[in-house]
Amino acid sequence: MTDELFNELRLVQELLKIEQEEDRQQFKAKSLKSSIAERKAMGFCWYPVVISKEEIGFGNKVVLELERTSGRDQLHLFQTGKAAALFSNNGERTNLAGVIVGLRRNKVLLATNKEDLPDWVDDGKLGVDLTFDEMSYREMEIAMRKVMEANGNRLAQLRDILLGEAAPAFSALPVSEIPVLNKSQNEAVRKIAQANDVAIIHGPPGTGKTTTLVQAILHTLQTQHRLLVTAPSNTAVDLLTEKLANEGVNVIRIGNPSRVSDVLLEHTLDAQIMNHKAYKDLKNFRKTAEEYKRMAFQFKRKFGHEERAQRQLYKYESQRLLEQADQVEHYITEDLLDNVQVITCTLVGSANKAIRHLTYDTVFIDEAAQALEPACWIPISRANRVVLAGDHCQLPPTVKSFEAEKGGLSRTLFEKCIERQPEVSVMLKTQYRMHHHIMEFSNQQFYKGELEAHESVRETDLHHYDPHFAAGLAVEFIDTAGCGYNETDMAETQSSANPEEADLLLNHLQYTLKDYTLAEEAIPLRIGVIAPYRAQINYLEDKVEHMPLLHDLRSKRQLSIGTVDSFQGQERDIIYMSMVRSNEKGEIGFLSDIRRMNVGMTRAKKKLVIVGDSATLTQHPFFAAFIAYAESINAYKSAWELNECLP
Repeated sequence: MTDELFNELRLVQELLKIEQEEDRQQFKAKSLKSSIAERKAMGFCWYPVVISKEEIGFGNKVVLELERTSGRDQLHLFQTGKAAALFSNNGERTNLAGVIVGLRRNKVLLATNKEDLPDWVDDGKLGVDLTFDEMSYREMEIAMRKVMEANGNRLAQLRDILLGEAAPAFSALPVSEIPVLNKSQNEAVRKIAQANDVAIIHGPPGTGKTTTLVQAILHTLQTQHRLLVTAPSNTAVDLLTEKLANEGVNVIRIGNPSRVSDVLLEHTLDAQIMNHKAYKDLKNFRKTAEEYKRMAFQFKRKFGHEERAQRQLYKYESQRLLEQADQVEHYITEDLLDNVQVITCTLVGSANKAIRHLTYDTVFIDEAAQALEPACWIPISRANRVVLAGDHCQLPPTVKSFEAEKGGLSRTLFEKCIERQPEVSVMLKTQYRMHHHIMEFSNQQFYKGELEAHESVRETDLHHYDPHFAAGLAVEFIDTAGCGYNETDMAETQSSANPEEADLLLNHLQYTLKDYTLAEEAIPLRIGVIAPYRAQINYLEDKVEHMPLLHDLRSKRQLSIGTVDSFQGQERDIIYMSMVRSNEKGEIGFLSDIRRMNVGMTRAKKKLVIVGDSATLTQHPFFAAFIAYAESINAYKSAWELNECLP
């Protein structure tokens, strides 16, 4: 490894520490200084909860099942693997730390770090708080150290190839065409099959990246024994797990799914252990151990020598049986993992204690262009070969520290590899989502004009869906320049709103849908309204409450309102975007992150409407180019002329 590469990796390591500290401070500010009601609203807390079950887990530690008794449908940020703590609202700041090991709709399974419950669990109401996630940062730090210290081993070779210091190698292995894939998708599978070290699937919006990745995994299983399939988000891991399971693959999901489905639950490690033939023995050992422990603690504090000896005997017997239970669980886990074809988990989940000792013929990382580089090294450190899939022209990973982002932490391993080793990458070129007018601007700006709209979607606009809609209006830019629709800044939240622009957008949407009635056999239209600022989203949501047609669609979940991030990986028949910014200085803030715009625009299948002030937006070359594009396809409209025909 050259000094230059070592210094690059050391910089990433330092930036990760800066990010960790910023993340910790933000978490403290949000959680410690907030009331219980505020923490519940932010998704950090369940309160009140009751202990619905108490069990003994690994290492004789207490595992609690906690059930929330109010706010049962409230949204939250709880996830398996996250750190959390049980607390009592008894006036003292007492808590019991642990890790979430299971999650159902209104129940959370908390593995504590204690063998006995503290007395205060019987005082006051109980709640459970998310605590700061040190574990993810610790695993990323360990992975970075391994990468930097690697010398003369496979990890050292992969590091040098991924970061452009050594050339990747390919075989001339013949690969048969897969009938369900198109030309570029087959080319991607062929690249993966022939890669000795690394391959990349570059999947622009709507090009079938997940389909291609699944077929590549199935093809790889013909010659390799055990694969790891991973991604930064639980949602992506769940999707791949379901698709592989439906293809008949023996797959085990490490960590709990983010959503409930029979297929997913059946393939979790816990479910697989419970279905194992040796599980009955494990259950009996644990049950008997629990009985002995209960008998030991029946003794009162004042007792004689014989009682003390009897209690010690019960405690010893309980401990011995729990150790045997752990041995049986270890045997079952190893047996399952020895015979599995694919293990799926998040990037940090690949360091889970059940699998951290394993190595893999190939590691597949989906959504790699949204993953921090240190997180990607966690599974790669256990790999013989790496396949990355994603699109670096869409959303980057979230970095909370401005300093760390400025230093380059948001620059991903995917980006570095695709730039330094372009021969390892295949871009998927046929998109199956959107009308060609919606596709074409992004195509020219981000994909060198190489994308093609498949004939099944090329001319498909709202008129094709229902003749009541006007033909030939797949894209519209509505220009509010000169209307006096100025943005309003909310300094305390660093957010912006533009109520008059929002009103125009919603009136236009209502006018577009005025003749829309859902035929019985038709699939309902799905509509998304996107705004870059929370203040604008709040205004839009409040306004929709008073517009019967739109309110009805929202209550039926046909209409959703949110930021670009909330629509990542999704699609809608109709997308409306409010640009918000309108000021004399021509400042557009983080609208200048054009990758975010790429994601927003390419969510639309049949119609894309963007509302904004050209006088402000055209200060940036990307938006100037978009408005010129809109004019070239007759998609430009002035708000002045529209206001005359809108209600």
